Amino acid sequence: MVRKWAWITLFVSLVHVACTLLPPLTVDLGYSLYTGVYNSSSELNVWKGIRYAAPPLGALRWQSPQSPSVDRRVVLASSLGPACPQSLPSHPGAPFIPGNEDCLFLNVYAPAGLSTNSSAPVLVVIHGGGYGLGDGSWDMSAFINSNANALLVVTINYRLGAFGFLASPEVKSRGVLNVGLLDQRLALEWVQKHIAKFGGDPARVTVAGESAGGGSVLLHATAKNGSLRNDLFKNIIAASPWIPTQPFYNDAKVTQNYFTFASLVGCSSTGAAAVFDCLVSKDSLLLQYAANIVSTNPPTPIGNWAFIPVTDGTYVTGPPSIQLAKRGVNGLRLLVGNNANEGSLIPPSNIVTQDDLVAWIKSNFNNLSDKNVSNILAAYPSSSDPTDPSAVRFDTDGYGPATAVNISQVATGQQQRCFNIYAEASIICPAHWFASAFSGQGRQAYYYQYSVPFAVHASDLAAYYGPPTENQGPDIVTAFRKIYGNFVIAGNPSISNDIANGQSSLNPNAPHPANNWPQWTDTGPPLINLNQTGGTAYTAISALGVPVTQFKGPGLLNNITVANADLWEGGRGKRCELWRDLGPFVPQ
Repeated sequence: MVRKWAWITLFVSLVHVACTLLPPLTVDLGYSLYTGVYNSSSELNVWKGIRYAAPPLGALRWQSPQSPSVDRRVVLASSLGPACPQSLPSHPGAPFIPGNEDCLFLNVYAPAGLSTNSSAPVLVVIHGGGYGLGDGSWDMSAFINSNANALLVVTINYRLGAFGFLASPEVKSRGVLNVGLLDQRLALEWVQKHIAKFGGDPARVTVAGESAGGGSVLLHATAKNGSLRNDLFKNIIAASPWIPTQPFYNDAKVTQNYFTFASLVGCSSTGAAAVFDCLVSKDSLLLQYAANIVSTNPPTPIGNWAFIPVTDGTYVTGPPSIQLAKRGVNGLRLLVGNNANEGSLIPPSNIVTQDDLVAWIKSNFNNLSDKNVSNILAAYPSSSDPTDPSAVRFDTDGYGPATAVNISQVATGQQQRCFNIYAEASIICPAHWFASAFSGQGRQAYYYQYSVPFAVHASDLAAYYGPPTENQGPDIVTAFRKIYGNFVIAGNPSISNDIANGQSSLNPNAPHPANNWPQWTDTGPPLINLNQTGGTAYTAISALGVPVTQFKGPGLLNNITVANADLWEGGRGKRCELWRDLGPFVPQ
């Protein structure tokens, strides 16, 4: 008995020695140990490249992500994990960007001084990029610092393009659909299981995303018909939630992409099982080349990606237009918004006549009938046909009489008609429906528009995550970051009068509507418009190569106002009703 106790004492001593020898900032995740790095300038502890899933290679391709295997070595978490294989959208001459299939890593940014008893709120960020590009490498330090180091941030990678969103009846029968979304879900489950070890509270999680990241969080909010409730997150931030179309897994276009992809890598044998098993066995780089060819060439419409989320009947049970109308959603509170000029990045820029416009509509939304197209044209009346290349271009103010239907800084007439149709169909109207789904029934929704010129899609990211661009004044940056931070911390985006007005204001403490942010309701849907005045005008070149006017400091002043979203831009609410009616046909 004495000998037995001696062995127990020795074992306890060895465990104690092992623990005391571990480097500081080492977190034991059960399957592995990761040592973070302290950043003295931001006063944050940062862990980069934490594996949250097993490598999705070989037999795990197009299967649900699996938990990592046990490896008890201590890993210095000082470097980002590799980016997943990338695919650009359809565009002549698009380059090939390779990635690494072993890419399911995440990063944690935590204020120094937190402990397992800290229970700090947590923001999980899902990156955008059309479900084909991007990674979780954005540095979150400035955002956390702007919110008094009062929260943690987790950024993630997930499978993209054909590796994350390959679909067909064969994939459904032999593998799993929408595995990119399931990667995101596993990362959220990882947060629930492990974030307390970094000082975070798993009961205070906000999931956020922009563009395809915003579309992703929308799909998680409607997943499984809203039956998941609040298990993985309480709050949602959806910036420009991108839902271009959401085909069914067995649609002809989706199946065509599957077999084109397979044939490009030599998997053309007969039989569904043989084709799928052949794909699983192929070299990664060969698959990446093939995926990029399918994504960047016709019949994929210009500016779009070939591999996007589909209605799978299991996790994604229906198109958002239908699911959101049912108001069966996961989560409690939503902050959602759009940019003033969402539509100019993806559609073609050679729309001159109405015939050009109709051809593009039928190509981009290929299930619409002639009557559907006629209804769209009627809802978006043209000011000129053909487009006048010498017409004056300018940003609208949202109130009219000029509206985004016909004019912006980069287009007029038929071309702008195209840009605004795309913006409202694919981003802005889904954002409106999202807000409506969180209106009432014990939930809250808050809406904003980012309008700082030139407010093109994704230009808002630099304001809240940083580093700001020269047209984003310090006051609007502070306001935007506090809007997001307050929502993460308190579930409400309201900001103080002095932050809403800005420190540069002549009367920073004047009463302001953003101090008591109005909730979205279907009968009077308010939006907070985030804009600036003042500064010095300068010319920038847009992504289309068109000159646009922007403003830089000194002298930039916040101009944050409240408006009716239904009346905005000449009656956007009625146009969104049309797109909801068309949703089953888009499908969307």
